Amino acid sequence: MLLVLVEQTGGVASDPSLQTLTLARSFGEPIHALVIGSAVDLSHHGVAVTHVAVHDELDSFAPDAWAAILGQLADRLGAGAVFAAGTDRGNDVMARVAARMRLPLATNCIAVAPGPPVTLTRQRWGGSLLEEARLHSARALITVAPHSVPIEPARAETRVERFTPQLKEQELVVHVAEHVSTKGGGVSLAEAKVVVSGGRGVGSKEGFAIIEDLAGLLGAAVGCSRVVTSAGWRPHTDQVGQTGTKIAPELYIACGISGATQHMAGCKAAKRILAINSDAEAPIMLNADYAVVGDLKEIVPAISAELRKRK
Repeated sequence: MLLVLVEQTGGVASDPSLQTLTLARSFGEPIHALVIGSAVDLSHHGVAVTHVAVHDELDSFAPDAWAAILGQLADRLGAGAVFAAGTDRGNDVMARVAARMRLPLATNCIAVAPGPPVTLTRQRWGGSLLEEARLHSARALITVAPHSVPIEPARAETRVERFTPQLKEQELVVHVAEHVSTKGGGVSLAEAKVVVSGGRGVGSKEGFAIIEDLAGLLGAAVGCSRVVTSAGWRPHTDQVGQTGTKIAPELYIACGISGATQHMAGCKAAKRILAINSDAEAPIMLNADYAVVGDLKEIVPAISAELRKRK
């Protein structure tokens, strides 16, 4: 039996969690899912039982509490493996679960096969290297690299079971205290269908005005490269990359971004990449589906002007 931690927002499961369910089914069945707070319809994703943890103190994310709940449920069910999406939250919780159980954790996996030992393929070095590995453990603890596995529906008769976990006071000390709304009409960078990003080539904090203008016309989220956050032009929450947010939009427009490995690790799952750069030899040009060589300060406003004409 396998247990999968499913992240959700407003009763809707996140795409990385649905991708994790797809990979978990290749490992074995039946699939049990843990959801914190609100029930989620997982009947189209091969889940036999959805366990919903309900607790007065779980209105916000609390990693130690989530780890305690996941560990307790895994023990109660006798789960042979525990999966979670390799998101910031998923990796955080699973690292704590591994520490509690004193077991190894395999992160950023893109393929798994049951054992013993469990064999798996992992992304390393920002996805530029694939590692074939064996996991020797009494219980396999695995996170799945986001956007590395396509979501494949699987119909199942899903039973929903609610329970109240037993939590210690110290497990609730670390928790999310506040959510700060993002600019751009609240479009989430991780979930946006279109992302417009700026890099060093934008030139300054004020230079992002044309990036924000184009994003607004496209209903897109605004992103940036690491050098931009290091310069203080944009907050870290806008950063696309290995140490920022990993995205998978339908279209990614990269303006003045060279395309270092760290950045490409964050946007490699984009369906289409449009690169605008004055350097025709920039690394991102090799990864782009469409490339425009020129001054972004002329090209981006020209795109915005054309979009306004067509509206």
